[in-house]
Amino acid sequence: MGANTSQVSDLSDNPSLKALVGTESISENDPFWNQLISFTFISPTSSGESKLLEEAVIPLAKILSINMPLRRLGFVFLFHSQLFIWQAHNALFMIRCLLKVFIREMSEAELHQQFSYQERAPGSCGGSEDLLEELLSNLVHLIVEVPLLDITYSILFEAVTVLLVFFSYQLFHKDILRDGIIYHMCLTSRLVKTLLYNFIRQEKCPPPSTHIFEPKAEGGLLYGLASGVASGLWSVFTLGGAGSRAGIDQEHDPLPLSNQSLLLLLVLANLTDGPEWPNPYRQAITCFRNTQDTSSLPVEQPHTFQINFNSLYTALCEQQRSDQATLLLYTLLHQNTNMRTYVLSRTDMDNLVLPILEILYHVEERNSHHVYMALIILLILTEDDAFNRSIHEVILKNVAWYTERSLTEISLGSLLILVVIRTIQFNMTRTRDKYLHTNCLAALANMSAQFRCLHQYAAQRIISLFALLSKKHNKVLEQATQSLRGRQGESAALPDYAQDLSVIEEVIRMMLEIINSCLCNSLHHNPNLVYALLYKRELFEQFRTHPSFQDIMQNLDTVIGFFSQRLEQAGSDLSVERVQEVIMKGAQALPKDRLKKFPELKFKYVEEDQPEDFFIPYVWSLVFNSGVGLHWSPHGIELFSMDSG
Repeated sequence: MGANTSQVSDLSDNPSLKALVGTESISENDPFWNQLISFTFISPTSSGESKLLEEAVIPLAKILSINMPLRRLGFVFLFHSQLFIWQAHNALFMIRCLLKVFIREMSEAELHQQFSYQERAPGSCGGSEDLLEELLSNLVHLIVEVPLLDITYSILFEAVTVLLVFFSYQLFHKDILRDGIIYHMCLTSRLVKTLLYNFIRQEKCPPPSTHIFEPKAEGGLLYGLASGVASGLWSVFTLGGAGSRAGIDQEHDPLPLSNQSLLLLLVLANLTDGPEWPNPYRQAITCFRNTQDTSSLPVEQPHTFQINFNSLYTALCEQQRSDQATLLLYTLLHQNTNMRTYVLSRTDMDNLVLPILEILYHVEERNSHHVYMALIILLILTEDDAFNRSIHEVILKNVAWYTERSLTEISLGSLLILVVIRTIQFNMTRTRDKYLHTNCLAALANMSAQFRCLHQYAAQRIISLFALLSKKHNKVLEQATQSLRGRQGESAALPDYAQDLSVIEEVIRMMLEIINSCLCNSLHHNPNLVYALLYKRELFEQFRTHPSFQDIMQNLDTVIGFFSQRLEQAGSDLSVERVQEVIMKGAQALPKDRLKKFPELKFKYVEEDQPEDFFIPYVWSLVFNSGVGLHWSPHGIELFSMDSG
C-alpha cells in the first residue's frame, strides 16, 4: 500500500507494509503514517481474491501484533478523519482487515492491550489512555454526526463495517457471549436511530461518475482523492466485492450501507444483558416512538427517541425479501408496542402482509429461520381482532406469485388461509416440524372467529387439509394397532409412529376447533365453508365416537344434519347455485342456541426461554452470509454449522 496503486499480489512486497511490521520504532508524528494510508487499492472482486487478501493479511497481522500495537493506526484515524475522507477511509479499511485477523487469533483482553499499550521513556509516569474506547467512540460519533452524502458514503459504510467486525468475537465461540469489553464502550440510542434511518433511506452506493467526485478547483486534492475511494468502493459493490462467497450471489448489492447498518442493528439489539448491564440497544428498540406522537411519557424512559413510523413502515414493506428485514419486522412487532400499534392501524396492511405470505409460499426456497420469522409475524398480527376482520375486507386482483390456481379475485384473509394451509401440508410431507405447524394452526385459530366470506377455494382447502389428516391418522392408527398386537407383554416404549398418533390427533383436534369456531361465530358469513363441509361430510363420521373429538363433533353434526335435511327437502339433482341458495337461507334460520359454546380460540406468541440461543446464531449467520465486503473463512467458525449458516 502507500501512495501507489496496490493489488493483493503486491502486499507481501509493499515497502510501507514492510516498514509497518518491522522492528524499528516509528514515531506517531512520522510522515510515514500519512504515506501509509495514501493508497488507492484495487478492491477484490471475487471470492478467490477475497481469500487471497485474507491470506495476505494474516502473516502481516501476526507480525504486527508482536511489533506494533494497533494504537498507531488508531491515531492515524483520529487525527485525519476530519481532514481527509480518503485517508480516513483507508485507515479504517486497514484497521478492519487487521481486526478480522486479530479477533480470530487473540482474546478480547489481548486485543484491548494492542490498543492501550503505550511506550514511555524510562522514569516517566502517567496513566495509559484507552485508545480502544476512544476509537469506538469516534466510530460511533462518525456514524451519528457525519451527514450521509455521496462524498461521505464510503467512510460511513466503512465505519459501520468496522463496528460490526468489532463484535465478531461471537463467531468464534460456540457458547453465547454474555459480556465483553466493547459491549460497554459505545452506548447511545442515537446510534440505533441512525442505523434505522440508514435502513429507511435505502441510499444506493454513488457511482464513480457522480459530479461531486469530479476534481474541482475549489475542492482541490480532497475531491480528487475521494474520487479514487468512490471508484474502488463501487467496484466492490457492483462486482461482488470482498464478501462474495461461492454459491452466494450478492447480485451487485446496490444498498451496501443500508444492508450493513441493518446487520449491525440486529447484532446490537441481540446482545445479551450483562449482570449489571441491561442491553441499551434493545431498550432503545423497545421504546422509540413516532415523530408524530406528541404525547408526553408518564415516566421518562432511558434510551428513547422518535423516528418517522411511516418511512420505517414503507421500508419494511419493500425489503421483506431479505432475512434481516423480516427479522427486524419481527423484532419491532414483538418488542415495540408503539410500532405494533401503528402497524395494526394501517389501512394498507396488504403492502406488509403480501410479502410475508410470499415468503411462506416459497417455503421450499427459503431457509427455515426466515420461514419461522414470517410465520411468527403472522401469528403476532392475528392476535388482534381488528386485523382479523380487516383482512377479509381487502380484495386482491390476480396474485401473480400464487401459481397453483388462478385467483382473479380473493380477499387478503382467504389468501392468508390458503398460504398457511399450504405451509402446513408442506411441513407434513417434508420437514415434519411440530413447532412450525403449531404456529400455523395458532394463526388460523386466532382468525377463525372472524372468517368472513371465505373464497370457495380457501374453504375447500380447509376441508382438504382435514381429509389429509384423517388419511394420515388412519394409516398411523393401523400401524400402531398392529404393533401393539405383536408386543403384548413387552414393556418397551412404543415405536415412533405410535407416538406420531398423538401428534396427529392434536392437529385434528385443532382443525375441528377452527372449523367449529367459524361455524359458531360467523356461519351466516361463510356459505362456502358449509358447502365444502357438506360435500365431504363422510370424512367426519369416524370421529363422532372418538373420545378425543366427541364434544367438538356435536356442533359439526348439528350443522351437517340441519343443512342435509334442508337440502333433502329442496329435492334431488340440485344445481350448485341452488345448493348455495339453500345454505344461505338455512344459515339465517339455524337457531344459534343449538350450537354449544366453546372457549374462544386465542393464542399468543411467547418467546422461548433463553431466546438468544436461537437469535444470536441466526443473526451472525446473516452477517456471515450477507455482510457486504466481508469475508470470513468457515474454518474456525464455532457459533453455527456451515450448513445452517
